[in-house]
Amino acid sequence: MNFTFTAKVDDLARRVDSFMNTNVYPAEREYHDYIEKSKTRWVIPPVMEDLKKKAKADGLWNLFLAEFEDYGAGLSNLEYAPLAEIMGRSMIGPEVFNCSAPDTGNMEVLARYGTQAQRDEWLVPLLNGEIRSSFAMTEPAVASSDATNIQCMIDKQGNEYVINGRKWWTSGAPDPRCKIMIVMGKTDVNAPRHQQQSQILVPVATKGVTIVRPLKVFGSDDAPHGHAEVLFENVRVPASNLIGSQGEGFAIAQGRLGPGRIHHCMRLIGCAQRALEMMCARAESRVAFGKKLSEQGSVREDIARSICDIEQARLLTLKAAARMDEVSYKEARDLIAMIKVVAPTMAQTVIDRAIQVHGAMGLSQDTFLAEAFAYARTVRLADGPDQVHMSSLGKQIVGRYAA
Repeated sequence: MNFTFTAKVDDLARRVDSFMNTNVYPAEREYHDYIEKSKTRWVIPPVMEDLKKKAKADGLWNLFLAEFEDYGAGLSNLEYAPLAEIMGRSMIGPEVFNCSAPDTGNMEVLARYGTQAQRDEWLVPLLNGEIRSSFAMTEPAVASSDATNIQCMIDKQGNEYVINGRKWWTSGAPDPRCKIMIVMGKTDVNAPRHQQQSQILVPVATKGVTIVRPLKVFGSDDAPHGHAEVLFENVRVPASNLIGSQGEGFAIAQGRLGPGRIHHCMRLIGCAQRALEMMCARAESRVAFGKKLSEQGSVREDIARSICDIEQARLLTLKAAARMDEVSYKEARDLIAMIKVVAPTMAQTVIDRAIQVHGAMGLSQDTFLAEAFAYARTVRLADGPDQVHMSSLGKQIVGRYAA
Protein backbone atom coordinates (compact mmCIF):
# COMPACT_ATOMS: atom_id res chain seq x y z
CA MET A 1 0.00 0.00 0.00
CA ASN A 2 1.10 3.55 -0.70
CA PHE A 3 0.65 5.86 2.27
CA THR A 4 0.77 9.58 1.56
CA PHE A 5 0.23 12.33 4.09
CA THR A 6 -1.05 15.88 3.85
CA ALA A 7 1.20 18.89 4.18
CA LYS A 8 -0.31 19.45 7.64
CA VAL A 9 0.80 16.02 8.84
CA ASP A 10 4.23 16.35 7.23
CA ASP A 11 4.67 19.70 8.97
CA LEU A 12 3.53 18.30 12.34
CA ALA A 13 5.88 15.33 11.98
CA ARG A 14 8.80 17.65 11.22
CA ARG A 15 7.95 19.87 14.19
CA VAL A 16 7.51 16.94 16.60
CA ASP A 17 10.80 15.42 15.45
CA SER A 18 12.58 18.76 15.90
CA PHE A 19 11.05 19.19 19.36
CA MET A 20 12.18 15.70 20.37
CA ASN A 21 15.75 16.29 19.18
CA THR A 22 16.03 19.76 20.70
CA ASN A 23 14.14 19.23 23.95
CA VAL A 24 13.10 15.70 24.87
CA TYR A 25 16.23 13.59 24.30
CA PRO A 26 18.48 16.03 26.21
CA ALA A 27 15.97 16.02 29.10
CA GLU A 28 15.75 12.24 29.56
CA ARG A 29 18.72 11.96 31.91
CA GLU A 30 17.67 15.03 33.90
CA TYR A 31 14.18 13.53 34.27
CA HIS A 32 15.41 10.20 35.64
CA ASP A 33 18.16 11.72 37.79
CA TYR A 34 15.64 13.96 39.52
CA ILE A 35 13.53 10.96 40.53
CA GLU A 36 16.55 8.97 41.70
CA LYS A 37 17.83 11.81 43.88
CA SER A 38 14.46 12.69 45.45
CA LYS A 39 13.44 11.52 48.93
CA THR A 40 10.42 9.84 47.37
CA ARG A 41 10.30 8.49 43.84
CA TRP A 42 6.69 9.60 43.43
CA VAL A 43 7.57 13.14 42.41
CA ILE A 44 7.18 14.99 39.13
CA PRO A 45 10.48 16.25 37.69
CA PRO A 46 10.12 19.97 36.96
CA VAL A 47 11.64 19.42 33.52
CA MET A 48 8.53 17.46 32.49
CA GLU A 49 6.18 20.33 33.28
CA ASP A 50 8.53 22.72 31.49
CA LEU A 51 8.53 20.51 28.39
CA LYS A 52 4.74 20.22 28.43
CA LYS A 53 4.31 23.99 28.62
CA LYS A 54 6.65 24.46 25.69
CA ALA A 55 4.98 21.75 23.57
CA LYS A 56 1.57 23.24 24.29
CA ALA A 57 2.77 26.72 23.36
CA ASP A 58 4.18 25.30 20.11
CA GLY A 59 0.78 23.79 19.21
CA LEU A 60 2.05 20.21 19.60
CA TRP A 61 -0.68 19.12 21.99
CA ASN A 62 -3.48 16.51 22.13
CA LEU A 63 -2.60 15.22 18.68
CA PHE A 64 -4.26 11.84 19.24
CA LEU A 65 -7.99 12.63 19.27
CA ALA A 66 -8.89 11.35 15.83
CA GLU A 67 -12.62 12.02 15.75
CA PHE A 68 -12.90 15.10 17.94
CA GLU A 69 -11.51 18.19 16.24
CA ASP A 70 -12.96 20.42 18.96
CA TYR A 71 -10.60 18.77 21.44
CA GLY A 72 -7.58 17.62 19.45
CA ALA A 73 -5.79 18.22 16.16
CA GLY A 74 -8.52 16.53 14.12
CA LEU A 75 -6.12 13.92 12.76
CA SER A 76 -7.19 10.50 11.54
CA ASN A 77 -5.63 7.35 12.97
CA LEU A 78 -3.43 7.08 9.87
CA GLU A 79 -2.32 10.70 10.17
CA TYR A 80 -1.53 10.30 13.86
CA ALA A 81 0.57 7.15 13.32
CA PRO A 82 3.86 8.78 12.21
CA LEU A 83 3.58 11.35 15.00
CA ALA A 84 3.08 8.65 17.63
CA GLU A 85 6.08 6.77 16.25
CA ILE A 86 8.29 9.83 16.68
CA MET A 87 7.00 10.44 20.24
CA GLY A 88 7.49 6.77 21.10
CA ARG A 89 11.23 7.01 20.49
CA SER A 90 11.52 8.31 24.07
CA MET A 91 9.89 6.78 27.12
CA ILE A 92 9.00 10.29 28.33
CA GLY A 93 8.05 11.59 24.88
CA PRO A 94 4.31 10.87 24.70
CA GLU A 95 3.55 12.64 27.99
CA VAL A 96 5.33 15.79 26.79
CA PHE A 97 2.69 16.17 24.08
CA ASN A 98 -0.21 15.04 26.33
CA CYS A 99 -0.48 11.86 24.24
CA SER A 100 0.34 9.16 26.82
CA ALA A 101 -1.64 6.20 28.13
CA PRO A 102 -3.90 5.74 29.99
CA ASP A 103 -4.97 9.38 29.64
CA THR A 104 -5.45 9.10 25.88
CA GLY A 105 -7.90 6.23 26.26
CA ASN A 106 -9.71 7.87 29.16
CA MET A 107 -10.03 11.14 27.26
CA GLU A 108 -11.49 9.29 24.27
CA VAL A 109 -14.01 7.58 26.57
CA LEU A 110 -15.08 10.91 28.06
CA ALA A 111 -15.20 12.60 24.67
CA ARG A 112 -17.23 9.78 23.14
CA TYR A 113 -19.50 8.67 25.99
CA GLY A 114 -19.30 11.28 28.76
CA THR A 115 -21.99 13.79 29.66
CA GLN A 116 -21.29 17.48 29.29
CA ALA A 117 -20.90 17.77 33.08
CA GLN A 118 -18.39 14.90 33.11
CA ARG A 119 -16.43 16.49 30.29
CA ASP A 120 -16.37 19.86 32.00
CA GLU A 121 -15.17 18.40 35.30
CA TRP A 122 -12.65 15.82 34.08
CA LEU A 123 -12.03 15.94 30.34
CA VAL A 124 -11.10 19.63 30.22
CA PRO A 125 -8.36 19.43 32.89
CA LEU A 126 -7.05 16.24 31.24
CA LEU A 127 -6.93 17.98 27.87
CA ASN A 128 -5.11 20.87 29.51
CA GLY A 129 -2.57 18.51 31.09
CA GLU A 130 -3.47 19.79 34.58
CA ILE A 131 -4.26 16.33 36.01
CA ARG A 132 -3.72 12.69 35.12
CA SER A 133 -6.01 9.66 35.26
CA SER A 134 -6.08 5.87 35.51
CA PHE A 135 -8.20 3.00 34.24
CA ALA A 136 -9.12 0.27 36.74
CA MET A 137 -10.24 -2.96 35.09
CA THR A 138 -7.74 -5.77 35.75
CA GLU A 139 -8.24 -7.80 38.94
CA PRO A 140 -5.89 -10.19 40.77
CA ALA A 141 -8.54 -12.82 41.50
CA VAL A 142 -9.75 -13.50 37.94
CA ALA A 143 -8.42 -13.76 34.38
CA SER A 144 -9.17 -10.23 33.31
CA SER A 145 -8.25 -10.86 29.68
CA ASP A 146 -11.92 -11.90 29.62
CA ALA A 147 -13.52 -8.71 30.90
CA THR A 148 -16.76 -10.54 31.68
CA ASN A 149 -14.88 -12.26 34.54
CA ILE A 150 -14.42 -9.13 36.63
CA GLN A 151 -15.90 -9.29 40.12
CA CYS A 152 -15.78 -5.67 41.33
CA MET A 153 -19.36 -4.73 42.22
CA ILE A 154 -20.98 -1.40 41.41
CA ASP A 155 -24.33 -1.38 43.25
CA LYS A 156 -27.04 1.23 42.72
CA GLN A 157 -28.32 2.59 46.03
CA GLY A 158 -30.68 5.50 45.61
CA ASN A 159 -28.87 8.37 43.94
CA GLU A 160 -25.46 6.76 44.45
CA TYR A 161 -23.41 3.82 43.30
CA VAL A 162 -21.43 1.84 45.89
CA ILE A 163 -18.23 0.19 44.69
CA ASN A 164 -16.50 -2.79 46.29
CA GLY A 165 -13.60 -4.72 44.80
CA ARG A 166 -9.86 -5.06 44.34
CA LYS A 167 -8.04 -4.00 41.18
CA TRP A 168 -4.41 -4.12 40.15
CA TRP A 169 -2.19 -2.94 37.32
CA THR A 170 -4.16 0.29 37.49
CA SER A 171 -1.66 2.31 35.47
CA GLY A 172 -1.04 5.85 36.66
CA ALA A 173 -2.84 5.50 40.00
CA PRO A 174 0.31 6.12 42.11
CA ASP A 175 1.08 9.32 40.17
CA PRO A 176 0.56 12.29 42.51
CA ARG A 177 -1.23 14.09 39.66
CA CYS A 178 -3.79 11.29 39.23
CA LYS A 179 -7.15 12.71 40.31
CA ILE A 180 -9.71 10.49 38.58
CA MET A 181 -10.16 6.78 37.86
CA ILE A 182 -12.46 5.09 35.41
CA VAL A 183 -13.52 1.90 37.19
CA MET A 184 -15.12 -1.07 35.45
CA GLY A 185 -17.33 -3.37 37.49
CA LYS A 186 -20.57 -5.33 37.50
CA THR A 187 -23.86 -3.54 37.96
CA ASP A 188 -26.21 -6.44 37.15
CA VAL A 189 -25.11 -10.07 37.50
CA ASN A 190 -28.42 -11.26 36.05
CA ALA A 191 -28.13 -9.36 32.77
CA PRO A 192 -26.77 -11.00 29.59
CA ARG A 193 -23.06 -11.76 29.92
CA HIS A 194 -21.82 -8.73 27.98
CA GLN A 195 -24.30 -6.33 29.56
CA GLN A 196 -23.45 -6.94 33.21
CA GLN A 197 -20.60 -4.40 33.33
CA SER A 198 -20.57 -0.63 33.65
CA GLN A 199 -17.89 2.05 33.87
CA ILE A 200 -17.95 4.80 36.44
CA LEU A 201 -15.87 7.83 37.40
CA VAL A 202 -14.27 7.62 40.84
CA PRO A 203 -12.17 10.53 42.14
CA VAL A 204 -8.98 9.17 43.74
CA ALA A 205 -9.64 11.17 46.92
CA THR A 206 -13.01 9.46 47.52
CA LYS A 207 -13.40 7.81 50.91
CA GLY A 208 -12.81 4.06 50.70
CA VAL A 209 -10.26 4.22 47.86
CA THR A 210 -6.91 2.81 49.00
CA ILE A 211 -3.76 2.68 46.89
CA VAL A 212 -2.42 -0.56 48.38
CA ARG A 213 0.98 -0.60 46.65
CA PRO A 214 2.77 0.17 43.43
CA LEU A 215 3.57 -2.95 41.41
CA LYS A 216 7.00 -3.42 39.89
CA VAL A 217 7.73 -4.42 36.30
CA PHE A 218 10.97 -6.42 36.07
CA GLY A 219 11.99 -4.85 39.37
CA SER A 220 11.20 -1.25 38.36
CA ASP A 221 8.37 0.74 39.95
CA ASP A 222 8.00 2.92 36.83
CA ALA A 223 7.82 6.02 39.03
CA PRO A 224 6.31 8.57 38.99
CA HIS A 225 3.68 6.98 36.77
CA GLY A 226 3.46 3.49 38.22
CA HIS A 227 0.91 0.68 38.24
CA ALA A 228 -1.06 0.20 41.44
CA GLU A 229 -3.06 -2.33 43.35
CA VAL A 230 -6.19 -0.48 44.44
CA LEU A 231 -8.83 -1.46 47.01
CA PHE A 232 -12.38 -0.11 46.83
CA GLU A 233 -14.30 -0.50 50.09
CA ASN A 234 -17.85 0.86 50.14
CA VAL A 235 -16.82 3.69 47.84
CA ARG A 236 -19.81 5.97 47.22
CA VAL A 237 -20.10 8.23 44.19
CA PRO A 238 -23.10 10.05 42.66
CA ALA A 239 -25.14 8.10 40.13
CA SER A 240 -24.31 10.89 37.67
CA ASN A 241 -20.71 9.55 37.61
CA LEU A 242 -21.82 6.56 35.53
CA ILE A 243 -20.35 6.71 32.03
CA GLY A 244 -22.96 6.07 29.36
CA SER A 245 -25.81 3.80 30.39
CA GLN A 246 -25.79 0.96 32.89
CA GLY A 247 -24.66 -2.22 31.14
CA GLU A 248 -22.60 -0.45 28.47
CA GLY A 249 -19.25 -1.02 30.20
CA PHE A 250 -18.09 -3.90 28.02
CA ALA A 251 -18.96 -2.08 24.79
CA ILE A 252 -17.21 1.08 26.02
CA ALA A 253 -14.12 -0.95 26.91
CA GLN A 254 -13.99 -2.44 23.42
CA GLY A 255 -14.33 1.02 21.88
CA ARG A 256 -11.56 2.30 24.15
CA LEU A 257 -9.17 -0.53 23.33
CA GLY A 258 -9.45 -0.10 19.55
CA PRO A 259 -7.44 3.12 19.26
CA GLY A 260 -5.55 2.36 22.48
CA ARG A 261 -4.06 -0.79 21.00
CA ILE A 262 -2.96 0.91 17.81
CA HIS A 263 -1.38 3.81 19.75
CA HIS A 264 0.84 1.38 21.65
CA CYS A 265 1.87 -0.25 18.37
CA MET A 266 2.75 3.12 16.85
CA ARG A 267 4.89 4.05 19.84
CA LEU A 268 6.62 0.66 19.81
CA ILE A 269 7.68 1.18 16.20
CA GLY A 270 9.48 4.30 17.41
CA CYS A 271 11.10 2.39 20.30
CA ALA A 272 12.36 -0.27 17.92
CA GLN A 273 13.62 2.23 15.36
CA ARG A 274 15.63 4.11 17.99
CA ALA A 275 17.02 0.81 19.32
CA LEU A 276 18.13 -0.10 15.79
CA GLU A 277 19.86 3.24 15.32
CA MET A 278 21.63 2.82 18.68
CA MET A 279 22.64 -0.71 17.70
CA CYS A 280 24.22 0.56 14.48
CA ALA A 281 26.10 3.37 16.25
CA ARG A 282 27.38 0.99 18.91
CA ALA A 283 28.41 -1.64 16.38
CA GLU A 284 30.36 0.92 14.35
CA SER A 285 32.18 2.36 17.37
CA ARG A 286 32.95 -0.81 19.36
CA VAL A 287 35.92 -3.09 18.62
CA ALA A 288 36.13 -6.72 19.71
CA PHE A 289 38.58 -9.42 18.63
CA GLY A 290 40.45 -7.02 16.37
CA LYS A 291 37.59 -5.55 14.35
CA LYS A 292 34.47 -3.44 14.69
CA LEU A 293 31.28 -5.17 15.77
CA SER A 294 29.73 -3.83 12.54
CA GLU A 295 32.17 -6.04 10.64
CA GLN A 296 31.06 -9.17 12.53
CA GLY A 297 28.73 -11.30 10.41
CA SER A 298 26.29 -12.12 13.17
CA VAL A 299 25.89 -8.44 14.12
CA ARG A 300 25.24 -7.46 10.53
CA GLU A 301 22.62 -10.18 10.27
CA ASP A 302 20.88 -8.92 13.43
CA ILE A 303 20.85 -5.39 12.02
CA ALA A 304 19.48 -6.60 8.68
CA ARG A 305 16.77 -8.69 10.35
CA SER A 306 15.84 -5.77 12.57
CA ILE A 307 15.27 -3.28 9.75
CA CYS A 308 13.16 -5.88 7.93
CA ASP A 309 11.11 -6.57 11.06
CA ILE A 310 10.55 -2.88 11.79
CA GLU A 311 9.49 -1.99 8.26
CA GLN A 312 7.04 -4.89 8.08
CA ALA A 313 5.48 -3.90 11.40
CA ARG A 314 5.39 -0.23 10.41
CA LEU A 315 3.51 -0.98 7.19
CA LEU A 316 1.06 -3.28 8.96
CA THR A 317 0.45 -0.60 11.60
CA LEU A 318 -0.26 2.00 8.92
CA LYS A 319 -2.58 -0.40 7.11
CA ALA A 320 -4.48 -1.10 10.34
CA ALA A 321 -4.74 2.63 11.07
CA ALA A 322 -6.02 3.33 7.56
CA ARG A 323 -8.58 0.54 7.87
CA MET A 324 -9.80 1.93 11.20
CA ASP A 325 -10.42 5.26 9.48
CA GLU A 326 -12.26 3.67 6.57
CA VAL A 327 -14.61 1.41 8.55
CA SER A 328 -15.61 0.81 12.17
CA TYR A 329 -13.10 -0.48 14.73
CA LYS A 330 -15.13 -3.69 14.80
CA GLU A 331 -14.69 -4.21 11.07
CA ALA A 332 -10.96 -3.52 11.40
CA ARG A 333 -10.52 -5.93 14.30
CA ASP A 334 -8.55 -8.46 12.22
CA LEU A 335 -5.81 -5.95 11.39
CA ILE A 336 -5.88 -4.56 14.93
CA ALA A 337 -5.36 -8.09 16.27
CA MET A 338 -2.52 -8.71 13.80
CA ILE A 339 -0.58 -5.59 14.71
CA LYS A 340 -1.27 -6.07 18.42
CA VAL A 341 0.56 -9.40 18.16
CA VAL A 342 3.25 -8.33 15.69
CA ALA A 343 4.40 -4.91 16.98
CA PRO A 344 5.20 -5.68 20.64
CA THR A 345 6.93 -8.96 19.76
CA MET A 346 8.91 -7.25 17.02
CA ALA A 347 9.94 -4.40 19.31
CA GLN A 348 10.93 -6.80 22.08
CA THR A 349 13.09 -8.77 19.66
CA VAL A 350 14.79 -5.74 18.09
CA ILE A 351 15.45 -4.10 21.46
CA ASP A 352 16.88 -7.39 22.75
CA ARG A 353 19.31 -7.46 19.81
CA ALA A 354 20.33 -3.87 20.58
CA ILE A 355 20.91 -4.81 24.21
CA GLN A 356 23.15 -7.67 23.10
CA VAL A 357 25.29 -5.37 20.97
CA HIS A 358 25.59 -2.91 23.87
CA GLY A 359 26.68 -5.69 26.22
CA ALA A 360 26.18 -5.10 29.95
CA MET A 361 25.58 -1.40 29.30
CA GLY A 362 22.34 -2.35 27.57
CA LEU A 363 21.00 -3.79 30.81
CA SER A 364 21.72 -0.65 32.80
CA GLN A 365 20.05 2.72 33.28
CA ASP A 366 22.68 4.35 31.04
CA THR A 367 20.55 3.76 27.92
CA PHE A 368 16.81 3.65 27.37
CA LEU A 369 17.00 0.04 26.15
CA ALA A 370 16.16 -1.80 29.39
CA GLU A 371 13.13 0.41 30.02
CA ALA A 372 12.02 0.07 26.41
CA PHE A 373 12.37 -3.73 26.56
CA ALA A 374 10.18 -3.82 29.68
CA TYR A 375 7.61 -1.63 27.92
CA ALA A 376 7.48 -3.89 24.86
CA ARG A 377 7.13 -7.01 26.99
CA THR A 378 4.44 -5.36 29.11
CA VAL A 379 2.30 -4.43 26.11
CA ARG A 380 2.09 -8.11 25.17
CA LEU A 381 -0.15 -8.40 28.24
CA ALA A 382 -1.41 -4.88 28.91
CA ASP A 383 -4.01 -4.71 26.14
CA GLY A 384 -4.76 -8.42 26.27
CA PRO A 385 -2.41 -11.41 25.99
CA ASP A 386 -1.13 -12.38 22.56
CA GLN A 387 -3.07 -15.63 22.81
CA VAL A 388 -6.40 -13.80 23.08
CA HIS A 389 -5.74 -11.77 19.95
CA MET A 390 -4.48 -14.81 18.04
CA SER A 391 -7.48 -16.89 19.10
CA SER A 392 -9.87 -14.17 17.96
CA LEU A 393 -7.94 -13.62 14.75
CA GLY A 394 -7.77 -17.34 14.00
CA LYS A 395 -11.53 -17.63 14.44
CA GLN A 396 -12.11 -14.74 12.03
CA ILE A 397 -9.77 -16.16 9.41
CA VAL A 398 -11.32 -19.63 9.56
CA GLY A 399 -14.73 -18.09 9.10
CA ARG A 400 -13.49 -15.99 6.17
CA TYR A 401 -11.77 -18.72 4.17
CA ALA A 402 -13.20 -22.08 5.24
CA ALA A 403 -16.26 -21.67 3.05
